[in-house]
This record gives sequence, C-alpha cells and structure tokens, in this order.
Amino acid sequence: MLRLRVQASEDHRGTPEAPGRVVTLIERSFWETLEQNRGDVEQRVWGAAYRIIPSKVTQVQAYLDIREVNGYSIQYTEFHPADPSLNSIKCLVYIGLPNNPQFLGFQDPEALAAHILRSKGPSGENSEYLFMLERALEELGEKSGDGHVEDLARRARHIAGSNSRHSEEQRSPSQGLADQDIMNETKRVETGDGGEGQEEVEKL
Repeated sequence: MLRLRVQASEDHRGTPEAPGRVVTLIERSFWETLEQNRGDVEQRVWGAAYRIIPSKVTQVQAYLDIREVNGYSIQYTEFHPADPSLNSIKCLVYIGLPNNPQFLGFQDPEALAAHILRSKGPSGENSEYLFMLERALEELGEKSGDGHVEDLARRARHIAGSNSRHSEEQRSPSQGLADQDIMNETKRVETGDGGEGQEEVEKL
C-alpha cells in the first residue's frame, strides 16, 4: 500500500464548490502503472490499528460509513505491527479506490500546498488536517513520518509565511502611523504625562 495525497474532500475539509484535499491508500502495483507517478515512494506506510469490542462494532462501523462516504469504500488489508515478533493482522480499511469520483491522481506539490491553504469545509481548515496528519504520523514511532506529507506541510508553511509577509508589506503608511499614535498616546496616559493624552486616547 501507498499513502497518496490524491483525494478530493467535499464534505469535511472542503465543499462541493471548492473541494479540499485529503489522502488515501492505493495498491503499490496500481501506482506503478500510473503515468503521473513521480519520484520515489515510501517503502512502508505507517498507521494505527484499532480493536473494536464486539458489542460496539455495528455502532462504530455505522459512524465510519457516514464519515467516509465521500469516495471511500471498505477494503481489507494486512497490517504488520512495528514489533516484528507479533503476527500480522487483517484489518478493515476505508480506501478511496482509483475508480471513485473523488480520486484525482498526481498533483503538483506546490500547487497542492497552495490549494490546501485556501480550502475549508465543515470539519475545519484543510491546512489543519495536513498539519495534524503530519504530527500524528511522526508520533506513531521511530522514523514513522511520511516524507511526502512532511514535504507538503513544509511547502504549505512556506507559502503561508510568504503570504503573511506580503500582507504586512501591503499595509498603508497611514495605518502604521495610526498604530504608532495609539501606542504613543497610551504610553503618555500610563505615565501620567498630561490630561490631553487621555482625551486623545479616548477619541482614538
């Protein structure tokens, strides 16, 4: 299996009019047939397996069926614990197969990072999803991070930082002077330097 950033999200991290971007898993054999595949891929896909107590299985699956409805379907795959002394486990997984309508294929990483930064859905900012995924993968175990997810998160942070600096540069000189006036007058009032300062601060 491979983890790919190729799935549109219309119901959680985006909307039908402006879909966000999320990840899915696909078979390595399928990835190798895609003309758009780029570069190396992770040799191991890290994740977490959960055991659901029998009395809660129906309830949990009903919840997941709704949460994962936007392009994901139930598949079964082998899960190999990080501890090699433990046996593999057959797990139920929700996967966005390549034939689902939300499957997007390869996207340019820089353009993808920019798209994520401006996307938002009912579950929150698309960038929040990306950064939380990056952190969750890193915390699974030693060397458990996903290089492609980390690269995308770095690009998103860089673009966000550049946009922030650009916005700061676009501030008008008069706005900067007004801010300074407020600071000066506030300081004069705090130090008791004249009654006129108090009046000016109240006007501001």
